[in-house]
Amino acid sequence: MKHYKIAILAGDGIGPEITKEAIKILKLVEQRNAVTFELLPALFGACAYFETGDAFPRETIEICDQADAILKGTIGLSHEESKKIPVDKQPERGALLPLRRRYNTYANFRPVSLPRQLAHFSPLKPEIIGDGIDLVIVRELVGGLYFGAKETGVNDQGLRYVKETLEYDEGQIRRILHQAFRLANRRKKVLHNIHKSNVLKSSVLWNEILEEVAPEYPDMEVVHLLVDAAATLLCLKPTQFDVMVMENMFGDILSDQGGGILGSLGLMPSACLGDEKAYYEPSHGSAPDIAGKNIANPYSMIGSVAMMLENSFGMDREAKNIWDAMQGVFGDGYSTADLSKSGSGVTMLSTDEFGDKVAAKLSEMPSAAGTA
Repeated sequence: MKHYKIAILAGDGIGPEITKEAIKILKLVEQRNAVTFELLPALFGACAYFETGDAFPRETIEICDQADAILKGTIGLSHEESKKIPVDKQPERGALLPLRRRYNTYANFRPVSLPRQLAHFSPLKPEIIGDGIDLVIVRELVGGLYFGAKETGVNDQGLRYVKETLEYDEGQIRRILHQAFRLANRRKKVLHNIHKSNVLKSSVLWNEILEEVAPEYPDMEVVHLLVDAAATLLCLKPTQFDVMVMENMFGDILSDQGGGILGSLGLMPSACLGDEKAYYEPSHGSAPDIAGKNIANPYSMIGSVAMMLENSFGMDREAKNIWDAMQGVFGDGYSTADLSKSGSGVTMLSTDEFGDKVAAKLSEMPSAAGTA
């Protein structure tokens, strides 16, 4: 029987609520498969800062170091509450970026999936959605503006200024491109390369490295697209995309737009992969306005569990079962108040009721026992 250690970083806002439902599914997966999960809870984000003075405390680092994978909930506070924390210790700068840096989780996979039975969530017209949207945004996660040198001060004219450096080397670019090519090669063999080479020298280098990598994947079609055009086409013709690869900030923005075309970032889990360790998280924020109300949909958190099972533990079949179970609950006409409005023709569930429905669906599916 396989045994895995999972660091559980429930985080802030709705994080603990949706993490509870993810754990519910993990415990069911244990019952259905030859696998055990040792869950290691730890403080992370604003909750960690207020308790320890550090958003990513030493105790949490030690737990993450020993874990086989990390399951991370949402972090962050409202704008006003964030002011209670020094800028450099706020959850994104003080916890999230250090997490990525420590484990070099350079490859971020964000699926944008809208099967026909979920089409009612999207603001797009039915003729645009067609038979459904199924694409993956591959984002470089540890380079670019977010990790470059930062400087603030007052210049010779007495004006306050800021300087932030966008930096990539060819090794960083090459490794994320290989990840994207390999994924696209398993899917439809079409890779959209998203860049801004008409303005940014970083994109010129990015494209040069892509031309060097592409011959290693002779069966692949590569489509080059400027990032602003890609943003437009994600709204006008999203079904043309299968795998999209891009640098850090482009990926941050376009993947959130992906949530927009689905109708909510609550429908977007993600995987953040390094060569030695990975963490999995919802793509959305901590939604402090609805925290504690038991109305947040746990789809993105449970979907992150599915991605963890597939990418870290090799449990592809059970991962698919979880996706099918979640989409089946929506297909049966259920939703939560954060995704749907009263009068929309669906039966509203609480966070934990939705998790229960997913667990019930999963329980009815053929077991993958002995194949973990």
